[in-house]
Amino acid sequence: MNQTAWYALGFVGQAFFFSRFLVQWLASEKAKQSVIPMSFWILSLGGGALLLVYAIHLRDPIFIAGQSLGAFVYLRNVHLRLREKRTA
Repeated sequence: MNQTAWYALGFVGQAFFFSRFLVQWLASEKAKQSVIPMSFWILSLGGGALLLVYAIHLRDPIFIAGQSLGAFVYLRNVHLRLREKRTA
């Protein structure tokens, strides 16, 4: 990939990360309480995955570690939400 494509990937990853906070804020405002919807975790996974690919391209070990570890948290929360939905 050329440099422009890598920048685009990085910016799309950042857009996913930003949008998850917007989604969480809007869901909380609607419910009049703090809410973390499933879409927050999906956007976290998508943004984290794209940023991990970008970090690997940059060969930045700190960025790679941060995005790799976050993925476990996002996956675990998606798993818990899906399990919660199945038992309901």
